[in-house]
Amino acid sequence: MLSRSIERSAGSAPTRKLACWQEERARRLILAHLESGISVTLLAEACALSRSDFTRKFKASIGHSPQEWMRLQRVEKAKRLLAEATLPLAEIGLECGFYDQAHFCRVFNRLTGLSPSAWR
Repeated sequence: MLSRSIERSAGSAPTRKLACWQEERARRLILAHLESGISVTLLAEACALSRSDFTRKFKASIGHSPQEWMRLQRVEKAKRLLAEATLPLAEIGLECGFYDQAHFCRVFNRLTGLSPSAWR
């Protein structure tokens, strides 16, 4: 009898990940707002979830919190700009949504193990 109630409750548990449309919408919104940033509250509203539920499901779906994933995407964009353009580091940092060159260099170094100029 106990095992049946456990099976029933486990089968009716809500999904722990974002639905495909929610994940796609969240990714698109984050990428569209890399330069200016977007709040987790707005992302959650766009996915019709509470802020805490969205954050939990986003991390379960993607493996990173929304803020971490945004930082990773900013660094990926910076890598592309470093490889393609001859823009100054400060300009690349600003274009990727970092506050200033120091912030850009600090985050880039933490995530890649290299400074932006060494990576270039």
